[in-house]
Amino acid sequence: MMKAKGGYYCGAVRYEVDGDTIFNGQCHCRECQYYSGGQPNMVFGVPAAAFKLTSGEPAAYARSDLEAPVKRSFCGTCGTPLWSESPYMPGAYLLKAGTLDNPADFGMAQMAIYMCDAQPFHAKPEGIPVFDKAPGQ
Repeated sequence: MMKAKGGYYCGAVRYEVDGDTIFNGQCHCRECQYYSGGQPNMVFGVPAAAFKLTSGEPAAYARSDLEAPVKRSFCGTCGTPLWSESPYMPGAYLLKAGTLDNPADFGMAQMAIYMCDAQPFHAKPEGIPVFDKAPGQ
């Protein structure tokens, strides 16, 4: 169960999470590397019912050249990535751990995904399940 608040670096958008998380993960996919500036993305999934936008409105982007693109929400002013919505996890928000007011609320990653895209400079996780892609893919 997570009860936490977070938002953009500039403060323009704020959110609250109140409910069970679906997972805490470390994503190494190439798209997350772009989004994070080169590192794996620390992300936690919550059902839509556990997520509430409390102020502001994000900008969003989804690639038009992909069959099933991920929609990525971010700040149009400061550029902070906030969440993603994946067609493979409908009804869930995949929030970036760094946007939490207290990032320690994230806890620890329970899995590492898309290790097929990991870079030589990425720290390889120990003690958690690792997947070449995502579980079930």
